[in-house]
Amino acid sequence: MVLESEIEIHASAEKVWKLLTDSSKFPEWNPFIRRLSGKLAVGEKLVVFIRPSGAMGMEFKPVVLKVEPKRELRWLGRLLLPGIFDGEHIFLIEPLDDGRVCFYQREILTGFLVPLMKRFLDTDTRRGFSEMNQKLKELAEAA
Repeated sequence: MVLESEIEIHASAEKVWKLLTDSSKFPEWNPFIRRLSGKLAVGEKLVVFIRPSGAMGMEFKPVVLKVEPKRELRWLGRLLLPGIFDGEHIFLIEPLDDGRVCFYQREILTGFLVPLMKRFLDTDTRRGFSEMNQKLKELAEAA
């Protein structure tokens, strides 16, 4: 299962990247990823707490797979063991013309629990992506 959300932001890739990677400020603005701690470096383990609006929260400990400044951040989270419920989360910043970017969030979900979670993922998680994207846009364009 793949979840995707995108938004055009009238700001530089540098500005969007700075907001996206300043996880200490997430509790102040991020309506989806409420907390993120750990070093954003390949191979590092993070502690992430997500809570889409109107839904229960969940903490997980993904491993950072890729960090390409001003372009891409990617991590892989798992529930217990590989193959149960795995989620590869991708944040992608694609530069456009006139100092704009397209910001993408994508989650690639695999494992035997995914079909059981489909309704939650299609509604709550997808809404969380959209809410985060919108708030990121507002902050980047206001600064």
